Amino acid sequence: MKAGSLFDLTGKVVLVTGASSGLGARFAQVAAANGAKAVLVGRRADRLAEVQRRIEADGGAALVVAADVTDTGTMPAAFDAAEAAFGTVDVLVANAGISAWGGLSQVTPADWRRIMDTNLDAAIWWSTEAARRLIAAGKRGSIITISSIAGLLVPGGLAAYGVSKSALIAATKLLAQELGPKGVRVNSIAPGWMTSEMTAEYLQSPDGIANVSSLPLGRHGEPEDLDGAFLLLASDAGRHITGVTLVVDGGDLIR
Repeated sequence: MKAGSLFDLTGKVVLVTGASSGLGARFAQVAAANGAKAVLVGRRADRLAEVQRRIEADGGAALVVAADVTDTGTMPAAFDAAEAAFGTVDVLVANAGISAWGGLSQVTPADWRRIMDTNLDAAIWWSTEAARRLIAAGKRGSIITISSIAGLLVPGGLAAYGVSKSALIAATKLLAQELGPKGVRVNSIAPGWMTSEMTAEYLQSPDGIANVSSLPLGRHGEPEDLDGAFLLLASDAGRHITGVTLVVDGGDLIR
């Protein structure tokens, strides 16, 4: 089989949370460029509309669903809209995430709850809803959570974020065990430092520049560096892969 057909997503419906910018927007665009219909979920409707415009300008199909992923009351309506427009969601990318600097003794209860609600709780609830609908439709599918190497390292300066991503990696493994027998694969991508709105300030700081310069590959990541990992886990190329955390970090973990 040729590589192009192996990674093809034609006929698939891919729902991406946090799709208004950064990695989420990239995942949605890559999905559409490889034949999928993309469902863009996020709070910023204007940003989502711009991602939709770019996808459609390239000949793809996309649907905007403005929703706060932490509000479980909006979740069924988002899936209903996707199904009405395109059919059952085949691939869920639980990408929405936020962060805050500080150790456990410094993080406020409000920031802790906000980070856990977005990075962990929402990812679990959206994943289980996608799985429930796939199983009801008698379809196989793929769920991809976006964790982080912070979930493996749990750095002190990003304590709440690291704990949320560590727990997400554990939840991904548990969901893979539960859903595998029902035909739903669940995996995680753990990026290292990637260019995005959330990381821009740090990457441009002296500490960030020093950190990146010591990476084995000598640079921080760009959103397109995740394209291969995403397509592997979303497509039939990864049909026998479940419960894994695929690290894409430029060698950060081995230095």
